[in-house]
Amino acid sequence: MESKKYLDDISQIKDLMNRSSRFISLSGLSGILAGVYAITGAIVTYLFLLPKGDYVVLHSWNFRMIIGILIGVAVLSLVTAYLLTSRKARKNNEKVWDETTKRLLINFMVPLVTGGIYILIKLNSQHYGLTGSLMLIFYGLALVNASKYTIGNVRYLGYVEIVLGLICAAFPGYGFWFWIVGFGFLHIIYGSLIYFKEEKG
Repeated sequence: MESKKYLDDISQIKDLMNRSSRFISLSGLSGILAGVYAITGAIVTYLFLLPKGDYVVLHSWNFRMIIGILIGVAVLSLVTAYLLTSRKARKNNEKVWDETTKRLLINFMVPLVTGGIYILIKLNSQHYGLTGSLMLIFYGLALVNASKYTIGNVRYLGYVEIVLGLICAAFPGYGFWFWIVGFGFLHIIYGSLIYFKEEKG
């Protein structure tokens, strides 16, 4: 009996330590919606902004509009993630903003910002072909880097994004479609898994 109580105490301590060192209130629904936003933005881009059989020129009107759509998708995804994650955290009596959240954001943003600057440098040099690949790879690296401060299976999404980005690099002419898979469908699949496992389970 004493042994069972001892094991229960250890389990509770480990759970407490895990909660204090990891941000675990990520909302699966926000991942699903991020994927929907990405696919919607890609559809608008494909139908109205991509010249058939050619690259988008850096200083063109089309390019500025595509950048605007990318920023819009990112902002919508971030706002949705914040609102739904905050709601989930309040429901679980957890803090949204603490030292763990700061570490999570720093570890996520360093690879992401580095990748963004590198992509802009390449675009300015008129190297357009690998943009989709680089976005997927750096985003995957950001997820893997931040995964130690949140639920562990985030890193698996990061690994898949990196592999997808490397495959995309071998087929640069299909970067747009790889981007849709990586930022659209993978987010929907991952968000659904989290939603039904963490929020429904």
